[in-house]
Amino acid sequence: MSVLYIVSTPIGNLKDITLRAIDVLKNVNLILCEDTRVTKKLLEHYQIKTLLLSYHQYSKLKKVEYILNLLKEGKNLALVSDAGTPGISDPGNRLIAKIMEVGLPSVMIVPIPGPSAVTTAASISGFPMDKFIFLGFPPTKRKRKKFFEEVVNSKYPTIFYESPYRILKTLKELSSFTGNREIVVCRELTKKFETIYRGKIDKVIKEIERDKIKGEFVVVVEGK
Repeated sequence: MSVLYIVSTPIGNLKDITLRAIDVLKNVNLILCEDTRVTKKLLEHYQIKTLLLSYHQYSKLKKVEYILNLLKEGKNLALVSDAGTPGISDPGNRLIAKIMEVGLPSVMIVPIPGPSAVTTAASISGFPMDKFIFLGFPPTKRKRKKFFEEVVNSKYPTIFYESPYRILKTLKELSSFTGNREIVVCRELTKKFETIYRGKIDKVIKEIERDKIKGEFVVVVEGK
């Protein structure tokens, strides 16, 4: 029996990691990660010596087959993303789906819960969060109109990610669809320059324009 651990790691502040996650990362045979340079910083901080293997959305089938063979051999692996919980807007779920597809009854898939930018933003939004929709990143070109229509028509709060390069463009487009609706925009969550913007979209846009636009953003839009 082998185990693939799906391990949540900090979204910014390196202290936001569970004791269980540290223990797993120390004791598996190999850690699968999006970017070895990013994960290496976390491992060095906690003096973890486990070997790393790059696995991301562009990994070829040969790499996936290599990983499956390691599991067949009884190796215990941990899958991490650059930040947060694997499988949410990253390729972690594809590996799990592949394991299910080929049928590996000797492999256990074990979640090691922890940080997620989605739930972190939801927890401080102030909107009713008994139900909400998460949409990942907006499309960069095609289907953007459909994306914003889904946001504006949702009766539940909607959460999505955006990069610093497109945040203002996205908020302005969102405003044209939703009108001046209430939003919460979280920048650099858990990091030194964490900033939470709240209020009507137009107000938030002006505040972001006055600041340095850097870091990743999480946007929470109130329901219809």
